[in-house]
Amino acid sequence: MYRLFFAPLSLVAAVGLLRTPAGDTPAAPKAVVVTEQALAIHNEALLIDGHNDLPWELRQNDAPGFKGIDLTKPQKKFHTDIPRLKKGNVGAQFWSAWVPSSTAKKGTAVKMTLEQIDVIHELARRYPDTFEMAYGTEDILRVRKSGKIASLIGIEGGHAIDNSLALLRDYYKLGARYMTLTHSDSLDWADSCSDAPKANGLTPFGVDVVHEMNRLGMLVDLSHVSPATMKAALKATKAPVIFSHSSAFAVADHARNVPDDVLKLVKENGGVVMVNFYSGFLTPEGARAMKLMFEKDRELKKQFPNDEAKYREAYREWAKDNDYPAGDVRNIVDHIDHIVKVAGIDCAGIGSDFDGVPKLPAQMSDVSCYPLITQLMLDRGYTKEQIHKVLGGNLMRAFAGAEKVSRDWAKGGQ
Repeated sequence: MYRLFFAPLSLVAAVGLLRTPAGDTPAAPKAVVVTEQALAIHNEALLIDGHNDLPWELRQNDAPGFKGIDLTKPQKKFHTDIPRLKKGNVGAQFWSAWVPSSTAKKGTAVKMTLEQIDVIHELARRYPDTFEMAYGTEDILRVRKSGKIASLIGIEGGHAIDNSLALLRDYYKLGARYMTLTHSDSLDWADSCSDAPKANGLTPFGVDVVHEMNRLGMLVDLSHVSPATMKAALKATKAPVIFSHSSAFAVADHARNVPDDVLKLVKENGGVVMVNFYSGFLTPEGARAMKLMFEKDRELKKQFPNDEAKYREAYREWAKDNDYPAGDVRNIVDHIDHIVKVAGIDCAGIGSDFDGVPKLPAQMSDVSCYPLITQLMLDRGYTKEQIHKVLGGNLMRAFAGAEKVSRDWAKGGQ
């Protein structure tokens, strides 16, 4: 999720982050048109998106229960609804059970995480013709074969476990199949890419967290963590890792993206980097503008600790001065290309961050737009088999690898 400063999406939109002032924007590139060939390839694929923040948007717009929102109808305020998911041929979705890192200090992180997990289960209960909960690779295949969208849970941020391996196990029992080790704040045991380090990688407890996730069969997610924590986790893990919504640092120089030396380690590990669609992490201009985002947020919160209105106004003014072009759908495939070049075709995937970001590339406006990626990959010479790997096959392979490690661990009696 992008909301590292926790401003409402409507606020970000209001300050102009969704558009670039006229006169500052170069001529738009020619629109990508999806051909019948590309659409056929796309519709044959098992498309698995690594990260969608609809559960938090549902909470923000209608409390935890979201009783007044009908996802069978178009939802203009969201990137996601059922008609558009079907148009995009989404086969499986990891829904994010995210709560702000600040909730850990307030003592509410666990309660709110449980509520967000409940939101995801409620999606499947309320829309049984569209969604079905999935807990592993066999479930994903079975659910998709039935014509439904396999719904999986990803916990975004290790603050949710409150330094408790027992809670980690409980989340697994409730359906969580990955956990992002940190979000925007460093923890006692793992470092965020957007905060000062505390663990200098992973502490012994951090290694225990990784190993317990391996034992359970829960994917270790390294989006949001520092390069030192990426490397420490890759050294500690016995199973393939994922980056559920991260892009390539060499293409867009932002701390949320994955450096080339880590991409090479991901290749050795058999993991997957699932490209984030947020313009601030995709384009070089966006990366430059967003580098100050984390620091500015903390500065303003310290300046206005008890005045939300003044904080928002100050952030609004800062955002006006730090606008940037959105880019277009080609920028997403540029990151896929780079990951493939450095780590190989088996290590690239997609993790949109839909409904967690305020600015998206041209043409990639919502969950109906995935076929554009297939078209561009086809245009750039990827084969059908390679496209299918990136759209979901690579995630399935990594997930199956984590499941095998868990089974082998159990056989060892540990």
